[in-house]
Amino acid sequence: MVKTTSLNFIGGTWVAGERGSAIVISPQTGVAIGEYSTPSLKQIAEAIDFAHRAQREWGILPPKDRAKVLFNARQILLRDAEKISTLKANESGKTIEEARAGLMKGIEVLEFALAIQNLDLGGRLEVSKGVSCEYRRDPLGVVAGITPFNFPAMVPMWMLPIAIALGNAFVWKPSEKTPLTPWMIANAFKEAGLPDGILTVLHGSGETVEALISNEKIKAVGFVGSTKIAKLVYTKSALAGKRALALGGAKNHIVLLPDANPDLAGPGISDSFTGCAGQRCMAAAVLLAVGKVDQHIEKIKARASSLQMGKQMGAIISREQVEFLRGAIDRAVSAGARVLLDGRQAKPPVGYEGGHWLGPTILDQVQPGSEAAEVELFGPVLSIVRCRDLSEALKIENSVPYGNACSVFTSNGPLADRVVREASSGMVGINVGVPVPREPFSFGGVNASKFGHGDITGHQSLDFWSNVKKVTVKWEVQTGSDWMS
Repeated sequence: MVKTTSLNFIGGTWVAGERGSAIVISPQTGVAIGEYSTPSLKQIAEAIDFAHRAQREWGILPPKDRAKVLFNARQILLRDAEKISTLKANESGKTIEEARAGLMKGIEVLEFALAIQNLDLGGRLEVSKGVSCEYRRDPLGVVAGITPFNFPAMVPMWMLPIAIALGNAFVWKPSEKTPLTPWMIANAFKEAGLPDGILTVLHGSGETVEALISNEKIKAVGFVGSTKIAKLVYTKSALAGKRALALGGAKNHIVLLPDANPDLAGPGISDSFTGCAGQRCMAAAVLLAVGKVDQHIEKIKARASSLQMGKQMGAIISREQVEFLRGAIDRAVSAGARVLLDGRQAKPPVGYEGGHWLGPTILDQVQPGSEAAEVELFGPVLSIVRCRDLSEALKIENSVPYGNACSVFTSNGPLADRVVREASSGMVGINVGVPVPREPFSFGGVNASKFGHGDITGHQSLDFWSNVKKVTVKWEVQTGSDWMS
């Protein structure tokens, strides 16, 4: 494979960072596939200054003119989808199908952003004789997005299209584990006609994040990553007087009832915990098995054990994460869990022996409160907790501090509705293993899975990436008016 170099995208130009470069290792092979360079604090400040100047003209354009650029970007991203997906797969460890699906979900958000000009028409009302009130939506200015390794195209595309459609300039700090995909996405927006400075890409780790948060020209910060870092980013951003929305980790539950449709439950639950090798904040992590559901568990096991490594399930992001997952499985077994499917025995595909691989793993008889039941492992590990009834299952679901997703598999409508009502999660699925909302419905959890107000996509995102200006108008003196006039 040709090695890719990802520099920093500043003022519409790719610029080498002054703090040196780092190698990018493919999780699939363990081989270097590229490098990226990290900007100095001076370069970061200069990039934000350029974005600030560029945003003034971009922000006053009619929404229709901004939408034309986004439409062009959509066409280019679709044209280059296979190239982008291949690069994504190589640097993140995903299968090519997963990489393609993530890009398409990002393009779906872009299509929502295209529709903002028609969805958000403002409002005007005559509130009293001769007096009207209206609202208009104004951009914030320069905003920032800090994104994770597991979705190098989708998560930034949750933020970027909506933010710039509303008239902002967007500064993107991608994960240092997946810095190559931004090179292709930024080039697509440049080719689409996005003015220089409206999209900036700055690499690096904590020092780059600190520089973004501390810069007074950055008005809002969006973040997706672990709960520990999400809370830190939110707290520091709020102390700096910025608007912040930081999405953190998860420990998602699936409630499995005996009356579940086996054709839905088996593949739905298996695909939820094995998809993206379990490295997604919407993956199933704990199966709350209510009553006699062993026939369903056998179908889950059969589906998961049939997956071919490298073709139907991807790699783990790093060797360190593989070792952590292996250790977590060992500790669960020591605590009394029974291994139904052991991913530690899975063999990597031929030619990929140097990569970071772990097969699907199913642990039964996991105890509530244990590491396997409560800690986000971020890998293809499903912990089964046996429950006497639905009340016990919901009590366990409510006890975990996270609140991203919960699903229930059942043929009983009232029981499903009870889970929807009582689950302490921002997103709930009925017979859906990965309950990610589709646009214009917004993405976002609750509890320790989110810090800040609102959601990152959909209608709820508009108020995060913009200000609503209220205008009250009166042109002449009115006779017979009331106190409002």
